[in-house]
Amino acid sequence: MQNEPPKPELDEETIAFAQRVFQHARAGQAQELEELLRMGLPPNLRNEKGDSLLMLASYHGHVDAVGVLLAHGADPELANDRGQTPLAGAAFKGDMATVQCLLDSGADANGRSEGGKTPLMIAAMFNRTEIAEALLARGADLQARDAGGLTAEALAGAMGAVDTAEQLARAAPNS
Repeated sequence: MQNEPPKPELDEETIAFAQRVFQHARAGQAQELEELLRMGLPPNLRNEKGDSLLMLASYHGHVDAVGVLLAHGADPELANDRGQTPLAGAAFKGDMATVQCLLDSGADANGRSEGGKTPLMIAAMFNRTEIAEALLARGADLQARDAGGLTAEALAGAMGAVDTAEQLARAAPNS
């Protein structure tokens, strides 16, 4: 059995650069990201938690940075280590502009994250009626069930999200 070559260690300057890049995404610094992407920065770069630049920008509600990343080929379905997608992150945070941008760029309204939750389920749980409506308009499956067998409507009810529970009950085909 041969010994594997040691993995190269990153120097402090490289680590500091990577930290700045991820901070640009968290802070929504679209212009800085645009410049780095034009210079060859990989659009699907991920941090130690598996969060892509797009995930960080989406979660923090920076639609301009989201647009720049998507324009440079960032994958809207690239999930982090917890199985969360950028669309699920934006739905959780309640950022409609980011949700719309991701949907317009082909994000899957039925993408599953950890526990089998869809973006609609997450929006429903946190009473995000406008986002739930947008997801339904883009084909979100109202009858989808998470790993525990619960639908978005049931999850909304369990979380006390009355508005989305009622909204989803009205949207159900047999109502």
